[in-house]
Amino acid sequence: MRNVLSLFRRAPRRQPHRPPNAGWYRSESCRPLTAGQIREQQFHQVRRGLDPVEVHAFLHRVAAELANARRDLALTTEENVRIKRALRSWQSRFTPGARR
Repeated sequence: MRNVLSLFRRAPRRQPHRPPNAGWYRSESCRPLTAGQIREQQFHQVRRGLDPVEVHAFLHRVAAELANARRDLALTTEENVRIKRALRSWQSRFTPGARR
């Protein structure tokens, strides 16, 4: 009897958290969220649910931060491309044996 009861006392082993598909594949239905999708997200209303005003305020805040992060990423990517071009140009001008 003790053996049977001890089976119920043990906590189940938890699997380590992994991203869906181990992070290597993204299907069409799993595209990155846009700021508009976050702002327009609707939730079902339940009897004892969350305050809709607070939820929408939070969604707008998250959407604004996502839009800012994407804008910063685009600016950084453009700057990175510009710097790489300048470096290649400089290297080609100052490489020993290069003609001017």
